Amino acid sequence: MGKMKSFLRGFGLILIVVAGIVGWSVLPWQILLLLALAFGAWMLLTRSGRQAGSVTRVGVSTLPQRIGASSVVVVGIAGVVAVLVSLLAMGVGYRDALGKSGSPDTAIVMRGGSASEVSSVLDHDSATVIAQAPGIARDADGKPIASPELVVAANLPLNDGSTDEGSVQVRGVGDEAWALRPEVKIVQGRRFKPGLRELVVGKGAQRQFAGLQLGHEIKLGSQIWTVVGVFRSDNAMDSELWGDADVIASAYRRGSSRSAVYVRLKDPGAFDAFKAALSSDPRLQVDTTTTLEYFSKQSESVTKMISAIGIVVGVIMGIGAVFGALNTMFATVATRAREIATLRAIGFRGQPVVVAVMLETMLLALLGGIIGGVLAWLVFNGHNASTLAAGSVGKLSFQLSVSPQLLWTGIKWALAIGFIGGLFPAVRAARLPVTTALREL
Repeated sequence: MGKMKSFLRGFGLILIVVAGIVGWSVLPWQILLLLALAFGAWMLLTRSGRQAGSVTRVGVSTLPQRIGASSVVVVGIAGVVAVLVSLLAMGVGYRDALGKSGSPDTAIVMRGGSASEVSSVLDHDSATVIAQAPGIARDADGKPIASPELVVAANLPLNDGSTDEGSVQVRGVGDEAWALRPEVKIVQGRRFKPGLRELVVGKGAQRQFAGLQLGHEIKLGSQIWTVVGVFRSDNAMDSELWGDADVIASAYRRGSSRSAVYVRLKDPGAFDAFKAALSSDPRLQVDTTTTLEYFSKQSESVTKMISAIGIVVGVIMGIGAVFGALNTMFATVATRAREIATLRAIGFRGQPVVVAVMLETMLLALLGGIIGGVLAWLVFNGHNASTLAAGSVGKLSFQLSVSPQLLWTGIKWALAIGFIGGLFPAVRAARLPVTTALREL
């Protein structure tokens, strides 16, 4: 019978842990705030709550005497949070870089079935028909703001002192591209001249690849090109090289074809009519989407992969932190056995003791979570990184973004670790035999 009770008790604790973690991970912060306020009211207004507060104050006041053991919990959880937040910040930064490249009032048209620009080919006639479709905004001269563009891949030496090469995306554009993307600004030099083998390079590409300084010459394909300008856009275009579309098409033997046509719509509501006109035109076999949706899909797979890696690493490190918290709190309960037994002897029930030990552990976890989040923000927020762009072949330069949402995620992980690490020692403290503890100490 005793073994059955012990089994049921242990099974019940496991269910509490699982339910607590699930609830903690899925409940919105507003509900969690209400629960925290309700818990605070319980501690202020009930006898058991006030007893728990008294025991907690005693335990917290002795932390300086247990600084070494307490540091194990704080440092372990801080490491988990710092690594988790920094990895997730990569996914957020990557997603933001691509997300800023699109908008609901611009659209991209590619050959039907194409996954990305580099795999799409549109002939000259198709590009001309697309530019005349209804719903496209027009400039001051009455011309449609439509930009047929060619995207190819080129290999350049990396800017890391090695002899390795990386793939960079080269975009062939015309004057319409500048009107379509007002966020692209020349920060050094000038724009390329039509008909010449001249390039303007993004700030991100300049960081990633060697030889892209203003005035330098580089080899693309079998021809020599001159860098005449540097631009900045703060989105995925920062990682590209731009040149005259006709010259790039000639160098890469693409004739008059283009990869895609970008257009600016009269307003976001004009997209449906624009897409319907292209879908119903028998001369065209194309896929049409807003640039916001296109670039969001391009970032989706890589963002999910980075997030999955971050969670797996966080779980592995979190398990280690849980064991560290368990060892520390079990040792704390053992050293405070006489104190806990005395409290029980003078009338304190088991519930306040459980709450007190849990609160002490979670306060340490909260401190570790804050330290880990601050470290991740100081070291990684705004840090430049690069990877292969999803669905394309070019390196994408982006900045890690440690957002408030990620910091909150780190805090939630820290408190979850503290909850697991404190629950079992807390239950042991509440079940500590009073007479035995008083006799042994």
